[in-house]
Formats: sequence, C-alpha cells, structure tokens
Amino acid sequence: MTSTVPTAVHDEQHAEARTEPPITMFGPDFPFAYDDHLAHPAGIGQVPAAEHGTEVAVIGGGLSGIVAAYELMKMGLKPVVYEADRIGGRLRTARFDGCDPELTAEMGAMRFPPSSTAFWHYANLVGLETKPFPNPLAPDTPSTVVDLKGESHYARTLDDLPEVYHQVMEAWNACLEEGADFSDMQRAIRTRDVPRIREIWSRLVEKLDNQTFYGFLCDSPAFSSFRHREIFGQVGFGTGGWDTDFPNSILEILRVVYTGADDDHRGIVGGSQQLPLRLWEREPAKLVHWPLGTSLKSLHGGEPRPAVTRLHRTAGNRITVTDATGDVRTYRAAIFTAQSWMLLSKIDCDDELFPIDHWTAIERTHYMESSKLFVPVDRPFWLDKDERTGRDVMSMTLTDRMTRGTYLLDDGPDRPAVMCLSYTWCDDSLKWLPLSPQERLEVMLKSLREIYPDVDIRKHIIGNPVTVSWENEPYFMGAFKANLPGHYRYQRRLFTHFVQDRLPEDKRGIFLAGDDISWTAGWAEGAVQTAINAVWGVMRHLGGTTDPANPGPGDVYDEIAPVELPED
Repeated sequence: MTSTVPTAVHDEQHAEARTEPPITMFGPDFPFAYDDHLAHPAGIGQVPAAEHGTEVAVIGGGLSGIVAAYELMKMGLKPVVYEADRIGGRLRTARFDGCDPELTAEMGAMRFPPSSTAFWHYANLVGLETKPFPNPLAPDTPSTVVDLKGESHYARTLDDLPEVYHQVMEAWNACLEEGADFSDMQRAIRTRDVPRIREIWSRLVEKLDNQTFYGFLCDSPAFSSFRHREIFGQVGFGTGGWDTDFPNSILEILRVVYTGADDDHRGIVGGSQQLPLRLWEREPAKLVHWPLGTSLKSLHGGEPRPAVTRLHRTAGNRITVTDATGDVRTYRAAIFTAQSWMLLSKIDCDDELFPIDHWTAIERTHYMESSKLFVPVDRPFWLDKDERTGRDVMSMTLTDRMTRGTYLLDDGPDRPAVMCLSYTWCDDSLKWLPLSPQERLEVMLKSLREIYPDVDIRKHIIGNPVTVSWENEPYFMGAFKANLPGHYRYQRRLFTHFVQDRLPEDKRGIFLAGDDISWTAGWAEGAVQTAINAVWGVMRHLGGTTDPANPGPGDVYDEIAPVELPED
C-alpha cells in the first residue's frame, strides 16, 4: 500500500510499548489469534479417515492458494491447484535478462511488517532470510530526499526536515487520537483484549463507514490547514504519500495504522516469490495419509493445473471445474483464491455458485491500480558523497513529480544493485499505462534529473528495465482491493463466507480466500488469514473438526464475528 504510519507517535508511547506485547494484525474486525492457532502442537484440524485422499480444488496459486493447499495436504486431503500464470500471484519476483541472477525486482509485495505474524509463521517455516527495507526515514535508510513543488529537502532523520513536516506529523497523531482512539486501540491489540477491541471498533464502524479518508482529515481540527493536508497526501510519514488513498474508506486506513502494518518493514533476500515456491516444494515432517516425502509439487506431478475457464454447480451440490485444456473435474469442495473480479470476467460462472448478496459484494469490489519500474545498475552509486556538501549524491526519494517514490536497493558496495525508479498508485499509475518500458524509463530519468541535476543515472544502468502495471495484468486487473465509503457490508459478506452454516445447502462447498476478501487487502497477512479460514471451512464441510485445545476461526466465530451493520 501507499499508506503511511507515523514513525514517532509519542516518545512516551514508544517507551511504554517496549514493556508491552508487540503489535500484531490481531483484528480489529475479526480478532482471532491466527499465529497461535498455526503454532499449536495439536494442529489446525482433521478430517474423518474416510475422507483421506479426497480431492479439493484450489483455484489460484498465489500465497493464499498455496498456504491453503499446503494445510489441506497436511490433513490428508488432496488439493488440486489451478494457476493461470505462475505460482506466487502478487508475490512476483522478476530478474533482469543478461544480468547477475541475484539481482531481483519485486513487482508486487516487497516489504513485510513484523505485525504480519501468520505470514511470518510460513516465512520462518521455509527459512527465508530478511533484511530491513529502505523506506523513507527508516533507521536503515542512509538518507531521504523529499522534493515538493520544486524544493528538495535532504534528511537522515525526521529532525532534518523543516518545521512544517513536524507539524504535519503532529496533526496526524492528533487526528488519530481524537477521531479513532488510536492509543487505546493499540493497547487493546497488544494485549489481545477482545472485548475492548470490539467495543472501540463497533462504535467506529457505525460512525465512520460512510466517511472517506480525506473527509476524516478535514473533520479534524488538527488538519484544518489545506497545506498540511496537501503535504501529508504527497509525502506522509513512513512509506510515502497518502493521497491515492484519500477517496477510500477511513476504516481501511485505520486497520493499517492500528496494526502497525506499514511500519518497520523487512524485505525478503532473494525475493518474496520464494515463499510460495518453497511451500510448493516443501515436504512436511508431520502429515496425515500421505507418505513422508510428499509435497504439493509431487502431488501435482511437478506443475499445477492450468487456468480455470468455467465454474458451475452440478448434481449433488458438487463444484465442477473446467480448465484451459478442456479438462473437466468435479469436486465436493473448492477454494477460490484469485482476485474476485475474475469470477465476473475471465471465468464462466454459474449464478448458483454464490448467494446474490455475495455476487453484489464481488461486483462492488474496488481495486487500486499500481505500477513499478526497476533497472539494474553497476553499483550503489547513490552512496557516493557530494564533494561540496558531504551528502549522499542520491537518496530514497519522495516527490510530487511523475516518479512519486524511488527506492534504492543494494547488497553492499561494489556489487550490482537495483533501483526502483518509480512506484505509483491509482491516477499516478494510470499515467504510465500507455507507455512502453523504455518510454517509462525516459520519463523517469527526466523527472529524477530535475531533482539530482549532477547525477548521471543512465551511465550506471547495466540492463533493460522491468515494469508492471497491475491494472493491465489479465489475471489481476488491479493491485489490491480498497473499500470505498459504504462498502463495509460488502466486505463483511466476503470475509465471513467461510462460515456456511447459515447459507442454503445449495450455496455451500465453494470457499472464498485471498487478500482481496480479507480485512487487510494489500498485505500478505490477509492472504494467509483467509486461507486458514477457507481450510477450516473445507474441513467442516467434509465432516472434520478441530482439537478442543485449538479451536479454529469458525469455532469461535459467534464470539468474535465482525460488526454487523443494519441493511435497512
């Protein structure tokens, strides 16, 4: 996401935080301890022995689909993964033709907060190596340049920026405290105080569901200055500006800042796509029914099934899947993890797959556009010192120019490195859409030359650019979901779909998952959480249960269900 979180809310809060449990993505909408559930020695559930070997369709081989398939396999079921493109989804790591294969470009997810504890369960399981991600003004970022309206400011810490930026940060802190009980909610999340989380969040959902992010700022006395709102939109504090999120529901933003989702990020050494790929190949030490040495890869003969072209219900309330080769298979249960718009356009679907209210929610889903462009360079030349000023010749850059965000990624001096010349969202992303990779590169170099007139970036480039516009990717059609005001009810329908006891029998058996039906869209944590929800749904659908010592998300659903707003 482009959103930001204050890097220094209040000194006294940070001092207090050091003695409290950490912030995690525990709620606020559905405060279930996915991390504890996954780590429990009893496992996350079992199915009757008679169901061992039962095939379950898993549509989409992104992180959510691979996690769901991995857990189904461990239960003794046989997941059948369908993937239209490549394993990984928006955990997509690209490389540069003709360059050192260790040089990588994260086309999708590239930075992960420690609060994503269910995500880290799997990242640690497969032994991924991480390092701090160089967000603006982060402790491990050598320097940051903020360039607005033709004026540049060089900073190593927030204290190096002009007073107006401090005023903006203070306004944002005050806005969160006055309008969203920020400290109180974070304290409840740290201590996993479910009643308090639900008390605060229920009131805010009822109050703020119809409010935009920008409207929330405008209603705060702390942000009465347009200049402050403009700077906050263009720069923010943390990973970049907030302005592309301004039309979205303020509830989307609060979920991010409450849970520390946009703070203290780490990158995956070698690329984030390693996570789903390693899970695909992993041979669990403990699994039911299958012999030791079984992996998802071995169950599939090495490759997933191809793209799904049709989904429909058949007699006995089965889910019948047709793939791109024309192969037709029928399942008692299926998990759909691809972006939900695929059900409207790329896949021929029966109306009978879902209740009409769920179809309405899928149709109302709003996606954010996003684009990136990376180039390989001969070395991290940006760490060279300007002879006149003693400063880095180039820095991580936030600007109101076309590039918006420029990130500098290296593995040490005198080694090839990578520049993310531009990372943009929504309208800024659409400006790049008609341009070829080379045309994009030329505009970006011109934009950065205006900020760094004495730096010749071009002479350091050692390979062709790689780029992505997620809104133009045929199996995605957008980077991730972001609810607009009034969308809470739609979001609730999609997230809670895994609990199907109240659905008509002829609408059961297919389960939605993926970050775009999660409360934390745009974060890998949401992909993992909804995968675990769907696995619980399949397990129950096939007559399975969880261990009483480790209830699953559906077992405790009634106690922690998301707020239900009236429909009339």
